[in-house]
Amino acid sequence: MTYSEKLAAIRSLMEEQQIDAYIIPSADPHISEYLPDRYKCIAYASGFTGSAGTLVITQDFAGLWTDSRYFVQANEQLANSGFELVKLKNQGVAEYIDWLQEKLVRGNKVAFDGKLASVSIAKQLIDELQPSKILIDGTIDLIESIWQDRPILPTESAYLLEESIVGENTTSKLTRLRKYLEKIKVNYHLISSLDDIAWLFNIRGSDVKCNPVVLSFALLTPESTILFIDQNKLSEQYKTLLREQGVELLDYHGLEKTLDNLPANESTILLDPKRTCYAIYSQIPQYVKIVEQLNPTTKFKSLKNAIEAEHVRQTMIKDGIALTRFFKWLEENVVAGALTEINIAEKLLSFRQEQVGFVNESFDTIAGYKEHGALPHYKATEGSNATLQPNGLLLIDSGGQYQTGTTDITRVVSLGDLSDAEKVDYTLVLKGMIEGSTTVYPKNIRGYQIDAITRRPLWERLRNYGHGTGHGVGFFLNVHEGPQVFNASNVDITIEEGMITSIEPGLYREGRYGIRIENLVLSVLDQETEFGEFMAFETLTLCYIDTNLVDKSLLDQKHIDWLNQYNNMVYERLSVHLDGDEKQWLSNKTKVI
Repeated sequence: MTYSEKLAAIRSLMEEQQIDAYIIPSADPHISEYLPDRYKCIAYASGFTGSAGTLVITQDFAGLWTDSRYFVQANEQLANSGFELVKLKNQGVAEYIDWLQEKLVRGNKVAFDGKLASVSIAKQLIDELQPSKILIDGTIDLIESIWQDRPILPTESAYLLEESIVGENTTSKLTRLRKYLEKIKVNYHLISSLDDIAWLFNIRGSDVKCNPVVLSFALLTPESTILFIDQNKLSEQYKTLLREQGVELLDYHGLEKTLDNLPANESTILLDPKRTCYAIYSQIPQYVKIVEQLNPTTKFKSLKNAIEAEHVRQTMIKDGIALTRFFKWLEENVVAGALTEINIAEKLLSFRQEQVGFVNESFDTIAGYKEHGALPHYKATEGSNATLQPNGLLLIDSGGQYQTGTTDITRVVSLGDLSDAEKVDYTLVLKGMIEGSTTVYPKNIRGYQIDAITRRPLWERLRNYGHGTGHGVGFFLNVHEGPQVFNASNVDITIEEGMITSIEPGLYREGRYGIRIENLVLSVLDQETEFGEFMAFETLTLCYIDTNLVDKSLLDQKHIDWLNQYNNMVYERLSVHLDGDEKQWLSNKTKVI
């Protein structure tokens, strides 16, 4: 079926079931950002492959609501699909609900599949549309009947990480979690989010591309801890280890029955409304009191312990070796004119695969040459795959999943014929990254303050970028991890010791080039004065920053000093692992300016 035929089939089903508007979110029953193939419903229905968006279908309009990271991509992928791009004004906001309020009238019916909608979104729909006497039905899946070759759920094996890697066993983590539940007087806790479950049980797998997670649910009761999982994924050894730590194993599809049987006597259950799907929420008996707040494990896992932090430092050396070899190879081979965006991404992966403990990429590599670099979430396809020439800017945003940590890094290099305008833009982005990285800040600061500090050098030159400055990063877990973010939104989450976050300002000239420079940083205590405790960032990422693109006149001496010290640190930590030619090449790249 073509995308237009799929849209027609959905509309036919809507007419049969008297549905006036149908919503398809980008999610799965765990409200994940990255999805198993079975739940890539937006890509199936419309062709759009971005990781954030919502389809809304009526009989006379079909639209994709997404943010500025995907505008160009969406326009290209939605061509001839019957869907139109609707540009979000604010990232992460369900602005299509306002559109539905204007479009629909009393008695109209809005439907969605409750397995794909978070509790927060479903409640917002109900709260904002029901007062206008618009009917809401969150039990309808219109995709299943038309997706004839729909993929099955993944069946790959899962495994447990040793305490020597993660620094804390499951028994200890469960004890911490139960103490928190006792403190807030809750006796049940439902966890749907895969990264929280992976952290709590020290379990990893490959059910979602680039994310080492396992499809599962968890329920803490007063008497037990239940992990709902396909037990065929676990060896007998791992099953025994989990049971020894007090974990009961039930079938992945057994959660519904267990929730049905929750006792009526003062049962109180905690769940995260942004990470729990509406279908499961609706399954909880009405006599159970529901407490909605952030999963405690989300905060716990964001604070890396000393063992995790040291493992990440060592992982950065491995990743830095791979990146050094890649950029050297790139420089030596680009002149031949045979390199493309796709094959350089494959080559970078091969260098990472040579490193001990490497598991997978942490996301699909973004290799954007010239104008493609202006697309923040670009992924080359056979149709867009550009051939590199010895001129123009190349942006590489990539990362690795190692058993001892997760990496995420962006670098921009010039392949030749560097213009003054490109140098200015590059230097301003670098200046912003340095400002963010060197910030000393009072304890309990929020991410939007770091975001503003990082943007200031760009703002001063009337430049800006449409994405956030930084996101949390997991420990051999999701490359996008909460609860902290560095962006303009007023997120009331403090930046605390042990958090690993990206700092990645950018600047994008549509149709010309894009620039983004990204390092990961660890939040550390700096010192205490009469004015309180102050914190700082320890830069973790180890990969040279190209100084050939720098306009020194735009930098203060403190920025030049930081750049020289950083590049020297990269050389000192990586050179002992490189051969003679590689060492000499890196020495040239990290010379003092």
